[in-house]
This record gives sequence, structure tokens and C-alpha cells, in this order.
Amino acid sequence: MQGQSEIAVNKVNDPQTLETVFAIRREVFVVEQNCPPELEWEYEDESTHFLAIVNGEPAGVSRWRKTDKGYKLERFAVLKQYRGLGVGKALIKAVLNDLPADAGYIYLHAQVQAMGVYAKLGFVPTGPQFEEAGIQHFKMVKE
Repeated sequence: MQGQSEIAVNKVNDPQTLETVFAIRREVFVVEQNCPPELEWEYEDESTHFLAIVNGEPAGVSRWRKTDKGYKLERFAVLKQYRGLGVGKALIKAVLNDLPADAGYIYLHAQVQAMGVYAKLGFVPTGPQFEEAGIQHFKMVKE
């Protein structure tokens, strides 16, 4: 993919688009990263989902949900061919912009290799490194 890419991030409001979200998560987490499928699908109905489109094609996904701790950003996944174009950053910004105005405590579990993009948008690591679905993570909190 050469030249400038047009990235749009939309909130998912219909079952057909949600299937596209799940297909991208399946490709990135289950197929590529070998996450157990039974750990991948949880809290779907209580989450607000997003789909990133690059030049008209589905490219990445994310979601947020309210937990007993605060607002958790989750399931950031970008298809391999769209990485390095700013899709992850666009998804993070869209999710943050969608949170309620009174969202105080905002956090996520970042895969170690993705911590840099979160840090650029104001997240800081807290606590020890841990394993989730066979992958090393750090909890990061929005400052």
C-alpha cells in the first residue's frame, strides 16, 4: 500500500458489521497470535465496538466497556497489511472520543509490542508485566 491512506473509524451499530469486527479479531488474535478462541469472545453485548476502514476496506477493530474499575479499552486488532499506517492510533483516538465525559479512570491491557502507540496517546504502564492469553502485557492507565 503506497501513498496516503484514508482512515475512517466508525462505531458499530449493526449485526452485519459486528461480524466483520469478529472476523478481524479472529484473524489477528486466534489465527495470527494463537489466542484460545474461548478467551477471545466475552463481554460482547456490553461493549461498544469500532471498525477502522482504510481506503474503503475493513482494516482494524477495537472496543470499550465500563468495568467495576472504570473504562477499559480492549481488543485492538489491525490486520497485518494495514499495520504502520496509523490505524491503531486512529482507533485509540476514536474510542477515547466516544467515552462518556465523566469517564475518570481509563485503562487497557497492552501487548508489550504495542505499548509505544498507547504511550504516545497519554497511557502509562502501571504494575508488573503479566501474561494474558499466552501473550505478555502491561496494564496502562490514561493520564
